[in-house]
Amino acid sequence: MIKAENIYKYFGDLEVLKGIDLHIKEKEVVAIVGPSGSGKTTLLQILGTLDKPAKNKNEELIINQERVLEQQDKSISRFRNTHIGFIFQFHQLLPEFTALENVCIPAYIQKRTKKDAEENAKKLLEFLGLDHRMDHKPNALSGGEQQRVAVARALINNPSVVFADEPSGNLDSASAKKLHELFFQLRDEFGHTFVIVTHNEELAEMADRVLVMKDGKLTSK
Repeated sequence: MIKAENIYKYFGDLEVLKGIDLHIKEKEVVAIVGPSGSGKTTLLQILGTLDKPAKNKNEELIINQERVLEQQDKSISRFRNTHIGFIFQFHQLLPEFTALENVCIPAYIQKRTKKDAEENAKKLLEFLGLDHRMDHKPNALSGGEQQRVAVARALINNPSVVFADEPSGNLDSASAKKLHELFFQLRDEFGHTFVIVTHNEELAEMADRVLVMKDGKLTSK
């Protein structure tokens, strides 16, 4: 599913990632843990094609059998929209749109019809227990509801892999627990692969595998 080799990243003279090698299997739930500033989010952004590693002769990133580092920016954007979903700590919902409209946005970018996008969005929101909240805007939703809308938005194009960056970091403990359980339910029912950066020990312990980031390097826990 995901194969990364020899991934380096620098910010000025600061070496943030120091030759990361990583292999994630299809339908695997992997947690990446480690102290703040260790490079977790930087790695996630590179794996999710939101950023690029430092150029060297041997770096490689393969996602779903596609060598993404060899692609041009427009091609990478299309690949990202089709194959990758993102869930962030702060849900990043657009406040002027309803829950249903927010979920549909990635489908519209993919140029799917309004009917098709809305039908799929409604199914996801129903699955996530939000069928009675579809027409509400984000400011009328609880934190847990907003994050579930963000999950539906991440899944609308049926991505191969979902990257989540501290997805429960802004939730109360009850909502966080429900969100964690949801990830595994989605993996079991729909076959999604999840790569989750988290400080939440409970979530990390639930994962199939835990990777520890320290000083720009990965080790298995």
